[in-house]
Parts: sequence; structure tokens; C-alpha cells
Amino acid sequence: MKRITAVIPVCNEFASLAELHRQIRAVETAHDYKIRIIFVDDGSTDTTWHEIEQLAAVDDRVLGIRLRRNFGKAAALMAGIDVADDPILLTMDGDLQDDPGELPLLVAKLAQGNDVVSGWKIDRRDPWHKTIPSRFFNRLVGWLTSVKLHDHNCGFKVYRKEVFDEVQIYGELHRFVPVLAAARGFKIAEVPVNHRPREHGHSKYGVFRVVKGFLDLLTVKFITGYGHRPQHMLGSAGLLALLLGGLMLTFLAGKWIASRVVAGWEPVNLHETAMLYYAVALLLLGGQFLSIGLLGEMLTAFLVRKTDLYSVAKYTGPDAATSTKSHPEVPEVHQ
Repeated sequence: MKRITAVIPVCNEFASLAELHRQIRAVETAHDYKIRIIFVDDGSTDTTWHEIEQLAAVDDRVLGIRLRRNFGKAAALMAGIDVADDPILLTMDGDLQDDPGELPLLVAKLAQGNDVVSGWKIDRRDPWHKTIPSRFFNRLVGWLTSVKLHDHNCGFKVYRKEVFDEVQIYGELHRFVPVLAAARGFKIAEVPVNHRPREHGHSKYGVFRVVKGFLDLLTVKFITGYGHRPQHMLGSAGLLALLLGGLMLTFLAGKWIASRVVAGWEPVNLHETAMLYYAVALLLLGGQFLSIGLLGEMLTAFLVRKTDLYSVAKYTGPDAATSTKSHPEVPEVHQ
């Protein structure tokens, strides 16, 4: 029997919860799962919390968590994940668009040695103004991070619990968990899943989601690529700016000297030359990049923990048990 915790963030989804609960329990019975359901009410203003209380009253494997206000999906997910204790985690939306009947496909893919399995809404039932930007966004994420999924935005995912021992999400980074997990060495997979039309309520995401998603992507790219070596990126940009500024000043200095010593050369007034100001700006910018990079390195050296630098999958050998005790996040020992 597989033990699974379903973490479901909801906001004003009271009309969907009873049916979603019924469908999850039907999947549980049909496939011999044991599923604990955690509903996280992320600042609902309707009767969502009352509905969660009603479900918890009749099912002792339903836990409700009510946040004091709307903190966002990532915070709601972490509120549920922090109290989950089953080896497999399921995340899904509470609007009935994710089909619980697809859960066995994700669990089977997880059992093949993967750590994160993401759903792919292959026949997405959303309007064009959501699907077209999403396709572009998914390709951009794949190009920048090398984690090539068709649907990074799909909230229907299963994880091994230890993934969240090393991956923390905040803001709106929930859609980038596969990218963050892959950067730690976890194995990522994807399976097509059924996507259903929305029957109740309305989408919580508007057109500005694209802008926010792009900014979050830049954050994730920096965290996964340069989180422990910020000077490699900032210092490189600083050195490039210093080099360009230095070359410009050298060119202007040579031109000014030539105008003074070469007969017939037109006099050069540097203060009237735009290149002088570009060169000075590049030198200042380069110095700032280098300084910020050095500060980043100092903070990293001060704050980083050993377990931030690597991720251990398992131990083997006669000293494996002792090693595991010193690293409790490692789930199993093979001897």
C-alpha cells in the first residue's frame, strides 16, 4: 500500500471541494493507496473554509490549514508540505481541472527511479490567451535551464518527500520545483495527463502572470546556476564593462594626444565627446558589479551550510549507518 499526502491549495473553490474529495477517495480505493488530504485555504473570502471543516468532520484523513490572508500558491503549498509525513507527495489544484484518476500514471513513473513527475496537460482546456504564452514560456524555461518539460505550469505533480528537504519555494517559484530539484541532482520526468474544463469559479491568474513568470525565471536561473558562486556571473559582467570602458578611454586618450602632436590634426575636446561619458559609465558599472559580486561571495561563505553544497542520494558500506545519522535527510541506507 502506497502512502501519499495530497497537498491542495485552494482560494474561493468551495463548489469543487466535495467532488474533488470524492474523486480522490475513489482513486484511493481502486488502487490500494492510503491518501491523506491537506486542503490549504489561502485567504478565501467565500465558504471554502466551512466546506473544508465539513470534510474534515466526516473524514479523519482530511486536514485543513487556514492561512490568515492570501499569501500565494507557493506559500500555501509549503504550509501543507511542512506537515506532510508520507514518502510521496501529490500537489494539485482544487478547481477539478486536474483529474485525480491520472494519479496512478504519475506514481508509476515515480516508481521507475524518478524523484519528481510532472503532469503534461496535453489537451489543455484553457483559453488561447493562457495557452499560447504558456507554450512560449515552457520553451524559454527549457532553453535557459536545460530542464525540458512541456508544461512547467502544471500543478499536478508527484514528488518524493526528500525533494522538499532540499528545495524551498517562495513567491511564485512553485512552477519551478522541477528546475530547482534538477539543480540538486534529482531525476525529473513527465507524463501526459487529462485536463478538464473549469466548472466552477474563475482563474486566479491574469495577463501579468507572464511578466511575473519571466522575472521568476531569471531568479531561478541565477539561483541554480550561480547561487553559490555569484562572483562568476557578476564579476564576469563587471570585468567586461571595465574592459570596454578601458578600451574606450584608451582610444580617446590616443586621439587626444594625436591631436596635440600631429600637425593639422583637428583638436579634440573630450568633454564634448559622448564616448567619454559611456566609458566612465562602463567603468563605474564594472566596479559596482565586482563589488556586489564580492559581497555576494562573502554572504555565501558566511551563510552556506555543508548540505547546501551537495545532495546525497544514499550510502553504502560498513560505515553507512553512522554516515546516515549525521545526514538525516538521506532516506535509505544500502549495505
